[in-house]
Amino acid sequence: MPITRISVDNPVFATMMMVALMVLGLFSYNRLGVDQFPDVDFPIVVVSTQYPGASPETVETDVTRPVEDAVNTIAGIKTLTSRSYESQSVVIAEFDLKTASAQALQDVREKVSAIRAGFRDEVKDPQITRFNPDDQPILSLAVKSAIRPLRDLTTLTDQIVLKRLQNVRGVGKATIAGGVKRQIQIRLKPEKLEALSVGVDEVIRAVTNENQDRPAGTVSGRGAERVVQVDGRVVEPRQLLDLIVARRGAAPVRLGQVAEVIDGQEERDSLALFNGEPALAVDVVKVQGANTVEVARGLYRAIEELKQSGALPSDVVMEVVRDSSRGITNSLTNVQRTLVEGGALTVLIVMLFLGSWRSTVITALTLPVAVLGTFGVLAALGYTLNVMTMMALSLAIGILIDDAIVVRENIMRHLGKGQGHRQAALDGTSEIGLAVLATTLTIVAVFLPVAFMGGIIGRFFLQFGVTVSAAVLISLFVSFTLDPMLSSVWYDPAAHGRHGRGVFGRFARGFERGFDRVARGYGRVLGWALRRRWLVLLVALVIFLGSFLLVPRIGVEFVPAADLGEQIVEMESPVGSSLDYTAAKIRQVEAAIREFPEVAYTYATVNTGVSVGRNRGSVYIRYAPIETRKRSPNDLAPLLRERLSAIPGVTVGIAIPGVGGVQKQIQVSVQGRDIAELDRIARRVAEAMQGIPGFVDVDSSLKAAKPTLSVRLNRDLASDLGIGTAQVADTLRPLFAGDTVSSWKAPDGESYDVLVRLREGDRLGRADLDRIYLAGGLDANGTPRMVPLSQVSAVSTTLGASQINRRDLQREVNVAANVQGRAAGDAGKDLQSAIAKMELPPGYRIVFGGSTKDIAETSGYAAQALALAVILIYLILASQFGSFLQPLAIMVSLPLSLVGVFLGLLVAGSTLNIFSAIGFIMLMGLVTKNAILLVDFANQARAKGADLHAAVIEAGTVRLRPIVMTTMAMIFGMIPLALGLGEGAQQRAPMAHAVIGGLISSTILTLLVVPVILTYLDGLSRRFKRRFAHKDPDAEGLPAE
Repeated sequence: MPITRISVDNPVFATMMMVALMVLGLFSYNRLGVDQFPDVDFPIVVVSTQYPGASPETVETDVTRPVEDAVNTIAGIKTLTSRSYESQSVVIAEFDLKTASAQALQDVREKVSAIRAGFRDEVKDPQITRFNPDDQPILSLAVKSAIRPLRDLTTLTDQIVLKRLQNVRGVGKATIAGGVKRQIQIRLKPEKLEALSVGVDEVIRAVTNENQDRPAGTVSGRGAERVVQVDGRVVEPRQLLDLIVARRGAAPVRLGQVAEVIDGQEERDSLALFNGEPALAVDVVKVQGANTVEVARGLYRAIEELKQSGALPSDVVMEVVRDSSRGITNSLTNVQRTLVEGGALTVLIVMLFLGSWRSTVITALTLPVAVLGTFGVLAALGYTLNVMTMMALSLAIGILIDDAIVVRENIMRHLGKGQGHRQAALDGTSEIGLAVLATTLTIVAVFLPVAFMGGIIGRFFLQFGVTVSAAVLISLFVSFTLDPMLSSVWYDPAAHGRHGRGVFGRFARGFERGFDRVARGYGRVLGWALRRRWLVLLVALVIFLGSFLLVPRIGVEFVPAADLGEQIVEMESPVGSSLDYTAAKIRQVEAAIREFPEVAYTYATVNTGVSVGRNRGSVYIRYAPIETRKRSPNDLAPLLRERLSAIPGVTVGIAIPGVGGVQKQIQVSVQGRDIAELDRIARRVAEAMQGIPGFVDVDSSLKAAKPTLSVRLNRDLASDLGIGTAQVADTLRPLFAGDTVSSWKAPDGESYDVLVRLREGDRLGRADLDRIYLAGGLDANGTPRMVPLSQVSAVSTTLGASQINRRDLQREVNVAANVQGRAAGDAGKDLQSAIAKMELPPGYRIVFGGSTKDIAETSGYAAQALALAVILIYLILASQFGSFLQPLAIMVSLPLSLVGVFLGLLVAGSTLNIFSAIGFIMLMGLVTKNAILLVDFANQARAKGADLHAAVIEAGTVRLRPIVMTTMAMIFGMIPLALGLGEGAQQRAPMAHAVIGGLISSTILTLLVVPVILTYLDGLSRRFKRRFAHKDPDAEGLPAE
């Protein structure tokens, strides 16, 4: 081969090429970013709108549906979902993957801004953001103090801790949960308002207008210019008491006569607990594209500086409770260790089979060159060091050395025939070059379809496929350049059977003799197989078909559970529960969880993040390091469920945090118009789940109705008294929900809200509504008539929804559950069968989501990738061998690998999942290697005059060593990955289980079946040639040259 001849003739040049690849890789490695997953663009836009004090029905009508109608007109919308909570609307627009998230965000902003003017004044400006895994907190802190009030701790955290953390490079924002900020409260007295005939609107207007500074322009003269400003802001909060809010007769009515002013704090609406003790939660989010590990290191340095510098009082303690960089670092460390261990085992196999440390060094040099060269490719493509790219390298470690093994073994064979080192290097490489090129191209042909699979899963596996393809192509280049060059200049006595007199030498000679006996025995078995071809094919067919009987015993799921050392317990108390009640219950849950010795600490929050509502909370569990405990989170989950079920008044669910937060494995969406009918259907779905083994944590998004006090106006009577619906709402809302009407600037330069509201004791129940007076029409003196609310309205207790879900412009009830003790895919299949028997009213439908949907989508994409891989393999092989039929003999090894895949998964206790599916697709490129080596050598032997039978037997005996060597190298290279040691490694292990099992079965069966098929196809080829070959009549009359 030209490239080989150039390298052999110019050894210094070949060496410098390898050094250049390694240097480039080393520099690239230091520049590569580190993250958990590849940077995937999720075209998902979230519109979040606050509507203080509004019920879910009002939020749905006034905010959610207008936003949905506007956004739904945008091209490329895939799914439109919404959640209407008390005081909040959340609309989520998911676009097709071909839509860029930045464009989707801009389109949604334009549509929402067009309808913003139609919202009521009380509705806050919509917050429009795009979903990104980078928006998840990378670090969470618990800030606590044994002596400091929560308000002071919040102020300290806000002014010192947050500002320092936000200055760390790569930090996007830091937020506080569970705190209460300082607040100036104007607590109105209803009886004083009524006695002095002062309306709530007059109080709000006076505070807003009087407590402000207003610019009035400038004056200039005599070469100077001065700014004119009207100073109206109060210096001290108590000065607000002197503001005149109204005049009755000739006397002013001051704020102090109708209200009290308190320098207090916000009413607490969220909670954070660290190991059961109150704390503040500080969540830090990085900017998009920043290196997670580097940002986390910067945050740790900043936290240490705060502790050491004395910026915080000694009683304030900061604890890191969640750190996503820890999981990333652990995963990458595990993968790197797997890479090194796999490489070491691979080299040992080479040493064992070749019996020469020189051959081992020559072959093993492929690994560092290929791995470091791949880092250069990753840097050039803008990829990062993440779980997918590092997993690709650890999985490919056994493949990278394959080409070098085959080339070196063939050179050694030529050396053993008496050729010189230079000629043996050239002839050995040239003889095996076609087969090596074909095997490498088939591997690339397999992984490129994986890299371009559809859906989000394809985006994640893009870097995986490209990494493997780049690595094997570099290893091919090294095998055709460095290996023959070193073989030509480095004398190896082992090539001539001289292994030395040491222990290893004696072992090498014994192994050589033993393997020769095995090769001769295989030759005899192969001869027997060629004489009984039909029996061999029949046995292979029976084994292949029988392997499918194993599938039901294996189980199907989307992604296997991984031991990441953490878990989430979601808790919910009855609808309408107060924050104090929920806090008491979550303390009980935390205490029960800490009874398990594996728990390192717990971190609980209420009404924060995705747990919206004062009756909802979550507990983050951090377990002890994996090497110090015997039980995994998956093992502890049923025990936790059993223990927490003993706590009355709460429902709990257990999950493991993932890319998009926490979601249950099985999701069933019931869609339709009437909420009562949706509830009935959802109950039937929940009953079906509870009747199927394995379903746990069954829950519905349609919660119990929340009691509501409905104020219905007597319009005629109210109109006579000068009162309207808007006025009633404008009066009640500040009294019960509270209105921020102004701000106060403290001496430290910070501004704090001024809130108008009733005292807490004046808004406890229905009776407090009867004490409210409304300002009606004016009397003869120009004084408003104060009308009791009870005189113009009827107050009744009704039930209202606590949450309203919608999907694709229809109301929805989502029924979700987890699966315990069996594969989620199997449980989902049983549920699909049960739901298929249900009869639904017209206009209603059931849609599956979660794991069931993921499995269905991924199975389709994987099947497409597999089909494309098989087609590409055939195209490459047909082009390489110049035959339409011989590739069919080689590709017989593809289905034979299924036997080992199923057996490997069954023995290892793994399931059919996305990782084992990728492993099987990978096998399509690996198992053809053995068949290629056999067919290629048989073709060469036949070209030298041997008959087919002798050529096939010679090919088997000669190629047995490289076939077994490369197979063993790949198997041993994947053993560390298959063992699944370390945090998160269990999730990746099924890929290695599938590959190892498939390699073993396909190698054993290929060594007998492929030669048999080859003889059949050769006979078929000869019959076709006799049947369709015709003499050229024009050529018959031409004179011989």
